[in-house]
Amino acid sequence: MTTLDTLLPADLQLRMRARADTWLVTGAAGFIGSNLVEALLGLGQDVVGLDNFATGHRRNLDEVERLVGPEAWSRFRFIEGDIREIADCRSACAGVRHVLHQAALGSVPRSIEDPLATHAANATGFINMLVAARDAGVASFTYAASSSTYGDEPSLPKIEDRIGRALSPYAATKLFDEIYAEVFARCYGFKSIGLRYFNVFGRRQDPEGAYAAVIPQWIATMIRGESVYINGDGETTRDFCHVANAVQANLLAALATDGQRDLVYNVAVGQRTSLNQLFEGLVRQLASENVRYAKAAIHREFRAGDVRHSLADITRAATRLGYAPTHTLLQGLGEAMPWYLKFISQQAAA
Repeated sequence: MTTLDTLLPADLQLRMRARADTWLVTGAAGFIGSNLVEALLGLGQDVVGLDNFATGHRRNLDEVERLVGPEAWSRFRFIEGDIREIADCRSACAGVRHVLHQAALGSVPRSIEDPLATHAANATGFINMLVAARDAGVASFTYAASSSTYGDEPSLPKIEDRIGRALSPYAATKLFDEIYAEVFARCYGFKSIGLRYFNVFGRRQDPEGAYAAVIPQWIATMIRGESVYINGDGETTRDFCHVANAVQANLLAALATDGQRDLVYNVAVGQRTSLNQLFEGLVRQLASENVRYAKAAIHREFRAGDVRHSLADITRAATRLGYAPTHTLLQGLGEAMPWYLKFISQQAAA
């Protein structure tokens, strides 16, 4: 498996290799966080990782260590800590130039079941990180926002300055983050960038658990020969975004000029795929890996809090940051599928 830095645009790789900075990645043991750590180490950067393992896994960092090798891994320092604790945030920000804040409790259903836990991590944890980063005088602060912020705004594609009402506690916390980021820019001159992720997927996205994202959950289900369940009629649409695109956006945001900050940017591909189309695409992709899945999907009730349609306008990110997605849905599935096949095989043998 190639390291993720090699999947980034060549000009961005050159820009990154020409510098030597210290980066903090919160949620470093998670899906997107561990991919950021992998890319940064591969690009010659020093990295501090912060995670409490609430949803992240040590195995993700172990895999990164194997991929990048001992020299690169020697430039990584890990702090087991919690963004809900301001002291942990301050410790992690000390001596850091760039902050990539990914730590959060994801999942709309989880937030509906336990809004207090979601608020503590996503809202209180976020403002802790803002305060700690501001006081440490970091050069840039980039945070994971969410397409859930668009709520019940019906128009497509989704444009950053036009949002609706939040449909879940998770969406409310992510909107809270954007508001606080704007307030910190206005009150303290501390400008940040929010990246509204649209259904990011790829290697190390956990297929297990009640809150697993649809792509890894369905892949694992299909590999095991079990039934796939689709919420609703299957015509719900999403703009699926491979993790290499999300990593690219984070690095571009961190390197942005002052005039490009104090904004949110959509991070997606700009292509809409229905759940029915996704199901068919996964069947074909698995077949190309010699895994045959012959069962029909089973439809059930729509899930509370879900947005019906999602499609991003990525014009702002493209024109202001130079963001250019390298992986479509199918290209991303082709890159990620070998990882999932290996992971599910190892889990079955354990």
